[in-house]
Amino acid sequence: MRLIKFISIAGLSSVLLFACTLKNSENSGGRDKTSTLNDSLVRFVDDTGYIVKVGDMAPDFEMNLPNGANIILSSLRGKVVMLQFTASWCGVCRKEMPHIEKEIWNKHRNNPDFVLYGIDREEPVEKINELIQKTGVTYPIGLDPDASIFTLFAKREAGITRNVIIDRDGRIVMLTRLFDENEFKEMVQVIDGLLEI
Repeated sequence: MRLIKFISIAGLSSVLLFACTLKNSENSGGRDKTSTLNDSLVRFVDDTGYIVKVGDMAPDFEMNLPNGANIILSSLRGKVVMLQFTASWCGVCRKEMPHIEKEIWNKHRNNPDFVLYGIDREEPVEKINELIQKTGVTYPIGLDPDASIFTLFAKREAGITRNVIIDRDGRIVMLTRLFDENEFKEMVQVIDGLLEI
């Protein structure tokens, strides 16, 4: 038992030492092997659950909308695409969705070069309709009943809300996780920039 406690304390001390070393290295303007190791450690500790990264081609998928329409991501090439993974049980999603509606959808909904789809994870149509009613959003939300779309972008056990911004060539240009106001503002600027607004 004492050995396990010692190992845990030693591991925590190492993490703190690495974090301090990284901060000192950044402050001095230098990059060394220790800071590179620390960058890897920070990424491990701060894992967002994505299995794709900025610069990747967005994985193709087919999705049904509650009205029966069918969407294939690759058919949207030439457009700027925003995907928002959501669910009715996600409080952070419900907090973010009105911002998406007001600051992104309302601004670009009539732009033929922009497409926005919410993607509801593992819920029936009734729950999606309930989510739409509670949040007041008007952008389309598609079905991902078995999380097969979600797992093209993130680990199955990873949480939502998350947004994926895709450029006209089908490449991922931004990935977000949770709802952070500064990151959200940055996302709005990225979309505006891609649409040259």
